[in-house]
Amino acid sequence: MVVVDLQNDFCAGPVAAARYPADPTRLATVAAATARAVDTARAHGTEVVFVRFLGDPAHQGASWRHRDATLRKRPKCPTGSWGAEFHAVTPKAGEAVFTKYACFDAFLSEGFEQHLVDGGVHHLAMAGVFADVCVDSTARTGFQKGFHITVLADCTAAVHLPDEAVLGFMRRVYGARVTTHDQPAVWTRPPGHPVPDHQERA
Repeated sequence: MVVVDLQNDFCAGPVAAARYPADPTRLATVAAATARAVDTARAHGTEVVFVRFLGDPAHQGASWRHRDATLRKRPKCPTGSWGAEFHAVTPKAGEAVFTKYACFDAFLSEGFEQHLVDGGVHHLAMAGVFADVCVDSTARTGFQKGFHITVLADCTAAVHLPDEAVLGFMRRVYGARVTTHDQPAVWTRPPGHPVPDHQERA
């Protein structure tokens, strides 16, 4: 299970509220569902990997700085800030945490891909924010690198596009399964593994 950018500046407080165009309680719902999914993954012996974003200007490339200046965007999740702290989830000792420095794709964070390869991972169950930005970027690269992708629909939300449009796109383009956190028999197994009859298939 990959938890992407579940951090205060994206999920809680004035920065998140100002950025998210829909009802902000949706972000609280996503965070709570993701926290439950993390507990479920741990209970099933499924590894949980955490990814966080640090957006300090010092980490930004020229194009990122130009975009922020043009659109008057402030940096999100500066190093050491409350906004950069994890929200609703806390990695346990021994659980891997990877940092993205002003980029969307977890595969651009040092050690992320190698960690998956070394662990023999073939399937990524995706949760976190935002569905149309960092979750999608990571899912896209993961698919192209040969990983099966599952997205937990109640554990993510899009910020620029309708949620269903983004999830439908990932279904069609990446062959992603889309399910919910309360269907662990689906998302803790790679595609092709049998799912008990009483569990709904994604």
